[in-house]
Amino acid sequence: MSNVEISDLEPEYYAVRVTEGGTTTTHRVRLAADELGDLGFGDMEPERLLRETFTFLLERESASEIMEEFELDDITRFFPDFYNELRNRLGE
Repeated sequence: MSNVEISDLEPEYYAVRVTEGGTTTTHRVRLAADELGDLGFGDMEPERLLRETFTFLLERESASEIMEEFELDDITRFFPDFYNELRNRLGE
């Protein structure tokens, strides 16, 4: 089981710390407001969106395989179903 901690860094940027067993990884994620609005996630709490994003990723790869720095759109290069799955998880 993974522990996911999220904290604000600066506008539109968040630090996500994932602990799996004895290993901890840190990730810098950009949530661009205009992109989130275009996707229909504009009113979503960033923490909820990031938590579901990392749940999705951790179901498919280990924390050490997740990119250290990325934007949500980057995920679709590796997992084309990401946005559809995220909408289903968030009930959007």
